[in-house]
Amino acid sequence: MTAVLPAPARPRTSPRVVAGRVGLLGGLGVALLVALVVGAGHGQLDVPPSEVVGAVLHSIGLDWGPLPTHPQGESTLWQVRFPRVAMAALAGAALATAGALMQGVFGNPLAEPGVVGVSSGAAVGAASVIVFDLAFVGTWTVAACAFVGGLVATLLVYLMSRDGGRTEVVTLVLTGIALNAVTSAALAFLMFLGDTQAREEIVFWQLGSLNGSRWEQVGVVAPLALGGIAVALLLAPRLDLLALGDRAARHVGVDVERLRLGVIVVVAVLTAAAVAFCGIIAFVGLVVPHLVRLVAGPGHRLLVPASALGGAVLLVVADVWARTAVEYADLPIGMITSLVGGPFFFWLLRRARRTAGGWA
Repeated sequence: MTAVLPAPARPRTSPRVVAGRVGLLGGLGVALLVALVVGAGHGQLDVPPSEVVGAVLHSIGLDWGPLPTHPQGESTLWQVRFPRVAMAALAGAALATAGALMQGVFGNPLAEPGVVGVSSGAAVGAASVIVFDLAFVGTWTVAACAFVGGLVATLLVYLMSRDGGRTEVVTLVLTGIALNAVTSAALAFLMFLGDTQAREEIVFWQLGSLNGSRWEQVGVVAPLALGGIAVALLLAPRLDLLALGDRAARHVGVDVERLRLGVIVVVAVLTAAAVAFCGIIAFVGLVVPHLVRLVAGPGHRLLVPASALGGAVLLVVADVWARTAVEYADLPIGMITSLVGGPFFFWLLRRARRTAGGWA
């Protein structure tokens, strides 16, 4: 009679590691709260942080803290500032989470959501509405078509990269590059067809902006972003197994093709939701997950939530800079993230090559 060996026990995580994870997530959570309070109060009409907190507490029935003393302070907070910082936090979290998923499924820290054509497809959808003056759903037509365009582009990349029921990472990347080239040509053609005003609107949309964010828009983005992040957390353990390689992951029971499809769908939803109302915001999905990985390591159980919090902090801070760097001007937030993210990522690249001799 053959003896049945007991299943090996799962290694226990040391208290020190747990404390480090809790400390990182707690620190990022505190940083996000501070950024939200400062971001809501800072602008052409400055509201002290104590009054920002007081306005929130009074709204939920707690009679703590002072209310804004300026006659327009409370209306400015609730109608302009709060929805704007909420949109910044949601978009930043969605883009950074999408970047972490892309880097995990591709096994490359240089991967980002634009690889599968989401951003370029969204740009074509938005530009089509602007040039042809469409209005299917009123003022939300640009956002709706941008969202649909991003999803359609991602679906095309996935379908065109399949071969014999399987999708290889290299084929997926090359297909994404080809589709991005086609959508760039389509975008250039649309700009050629449009008049001067349409061209200006397309360029401004491509640069990204949170100006004009409203609670109705936050209500649309929030369930998509939070739902996508929740699914990403569920997929995190399998992404750790995928890092062993496709063959090893299959041996331990991971359906690699289904996992890859699921990740691409989540990335498409997260990115399309972020860019639909905000335009294209570069470098968040590339820099934030890589920076978190340097601090927290490659494990996706920590990388995904830390990237979401880090992306939210980054975009809230970038938005504050965008609307206060130049007096009475609202700079494109995509320009800010690229201006800071480009040199910073170059520094990360040089640092990685010096310390490890290349990318891990």
